[in-house]
Amino acid sequence: MDFVKEIEALGMTITKENLEKFSIYYETLIQVNQVMNLTAITEKDEVYRKHFLDSLEIKRVLPTTPYSLCDVGSGAGFPSVPLAILDSNIKVTIIDALNKRIQFLNTLTEKLDLAHVCAIHARAEDYVKEKREAFDVVTARAVARLSILAELCLPLTKVGGLFIAMKGSSGEEEMKEANRAIELLGGRVKEIVSFTLPDEEEMRQLIVIEKIKATPLKYPRSYGKIKEKPLCTL
Repeated sequence: MDFVKEIEALGMTITKENLEKFSIYYETLIQVNQVMNLTAITEKDEVYRKHFLDSLEIKRVLPTTPYSLCDVGSGAGFPSVPLAILDSNIKVTIIDALNKRIQFLNTLTEKLDLAHVCAIHARAEDYVKEKREAFDVVTARAVARLSILAELCLPLTKVGGLFIAMKGSSGEEEMKEANRAIELLGGRVKEIVSFTLPDEEEMRQLIVIEKIKATPLKYPRSYGKIKEKPLCTL
């Protein structure tokens, strides 16, 4: 895979400095992964394709003007850190429930000199108490089924903003299941963008949900209730 050509095909420019940062990202990820479970994918070309490039595919549906982004359950920093490496005009907030991952991300973003990225140890259903409807874009990649994600992410999304769920081939099925929850939470499915990564056959999907009205204040519920009884089942 020619990483540079794939990035340019997405309409982005990548500099030598950007490439050096991706190299540092990879080396740091692999080093820390030896003592902390961050990823099962460790071979360099696969990390670049299945993590870095996959994260950047979201650029297909992101705003073209500067925006604020909240990445929910980011894990090792996907998709937010690759985006931040290539775009210093966005303001990124990463939240994750595991403090060890947040410590890794704070160390990583300091090493990469990404001053426009802030990583916070928090659960989405708690963080919304101080940041309700505060972000232009909210993202989530491989965190939970869409019926659960919608209740965690849409309350953080501004009216007029976007919640983007990054999914595998199950995306459309999950969307049908989550339609009622999305509507109750003030969202509307805007589009589904399907793509495949180089040298892969499995379809991946970006489910783009537009926030068209405010989320009722009773949402989100506690995570235990969300998981036990997703809105699609009520």
